[in-house]
Amino acid sequence: MRKPGQPGVSLSFFAILFAITLALRLCHARILWTDEDYHLAAGIQTLHGKLLYRDLWYDKPPLAAWVYAAFGAFPGWPLRLFDAFYILAVCAAMYRFARDVWSEREGLAAAALLGFFLSFDHASAIIPVAPDLFLMLPQILAVHCAWRKQAFQAGLWSGIAFLFHVKGLLVLAMCALLAGPSILPLLAGFLIPAGAVLGGLAAAGALRGYGQQVWQWGLAYSRISPLENPWGNAARRTADWLGFHAALVLGAVWLWWKEPARGRRWIAVWCLLSFAGVTLGTQFAPRYFLQLLPPLTLAASRGVSLLFEDVRGRRNRLAWAAMVVAALIPFIRFGPRYVLLARDLLTGRAHRWSDVVLNQDDQRVAARINQMKSTGDTLFVWGYRPGVFVYTRLTAASIFWDSQPLTGVPADRHLFDSRPILPELAARNRALLVTSHPTFVVDGLSALNTALSMRNYPELRGWLRDYSIVARTDLSVVYRLNEVIQACTEPSGPADDVGERW
Repeated sequence: MRKPGQPGVSLSFFAILFAITLALRLCHARILWTDEDYHLAAGIQTLHGKLLYRDLWYDKPPLAAWVYAAFGAFPGWPLRLFDAFYILAVCAAMYRFARDVWSEREGLAAAALLGFFLSFDHASAIIPVAPDLFLMLPQILAVHCAWRKQAFQAGLWSGIAFLFHVKGLLVLAMCALLAGPSILPLLAGFLIPAGAVLGGLAAAGALRGYGQQVWQWGLAYSRISPLENPWGNAARRTADWLGFHAALVLGAVWLWWKEPARGRRWIAVWCLLSFAGVTLGTQFAPRYFLQLLPPLTLAASRGVSLLFEDVRGRRNRLAWAAMVVAALIPFIRFGPRYVLLARDLLTGRAHRWSDVVLNQDDQRVAARINQMKSTGDTLFVWGYRPGVFVYTRLTAASIFWDSQPLTGVPADRHLFDSRPILPELAARNRALLVTSHPTFVVDGLSALNTALSMRNYPELRGWLRDYSIVARTDLSVVYRLNEVIQACTEPSGPADDVGERW
């Protein structure tokens, strides 16, 4: 029998971890989650030759879209296979970090804990490999290198983290605290990837758009909350997250209680800096807490190991039992959904889940468009429905491909709020939109928030006179350019057979 610490144990562990992760992710093969659809769609536009920020509005750093473009930006099982490999890489990085700080046992515990909580949490947070989850791998690698006093390598990974998410600057700050006097190599490493990409954008004429879309829009979004009581919401969501991750909290507390002198205070500082990233924008969405997951997991891995070393003591047995019960909470809360999704896949039934209603409507809209589209057709979507682009793989007709920069209302609030964060910018953008003539226009918002209906914008009312309705779903209306309709209509056929005027 192999003992812990031998390679065969680790390889078997990660093989099992990958198999479980892949099986769970494949349960979501027919679903595109909010955020991943946005970056997949941006990757598709990149494959069509569009440069982010110059040819396509994109309010996130570029690396997520470019990664998806690199493997073709396909949904379905290819996407879920990519997800599983990414989670495996994150867990392997966490394993190496904890192993180097403590031992093999802590490494395996860290990988198991991280893999568990990246499978049993709110699906909208942990299933999409979007910027908040993309940030996790370079974050772990950067802080690990900084802990090992490899300042230059820590800077490189911090720069990559910054190209996934602006919160990569907090990763750089943590590395600076660990690097100590080696700050210059750290900054040099950071500037290599960050400077190369930003320099490339500047040379291509996209740097101004990057500043406006990522920073001006992002800062306005963070400054203006749609909630009446944002800090009450923050307290509630933080308590919810800590409750679902109580096993990690208990493990971390056990470490700092049992080893106060050797309790790795720098991990506590890492937790505090990561929580600062959660607070940005006062939204406290579940996916924001992903930045806190690595440092808390690292601390908990040692706490679990300390409990495992001696379970004979009554206090240790009670603590161990409390951690097991705490781990059952997210398993019981989120585990049954995988069973339901798997059953639907095996029986060919449609998923019955309120969380995926918009995605299912995207699929119906795309199916209608795919029946009508021709080579060279273009698309614009009113609303935040990037899944339509993923399922049709059509090119955006202009830099604008959804309504966020046209209404000034961010996607996370435009179903219930109509207050723009940058009204002047939105008005200028609408004036630019009407100079484009996409083949298809999908209105996926007006039925959901009448205050943001396309009919409420005079310039869009005139623009839509060139379009006719060719399809409807429960939540969307599909328009097609009249010139295209006339070209496709037989001369003897009445025009009204094709679609009604708006």
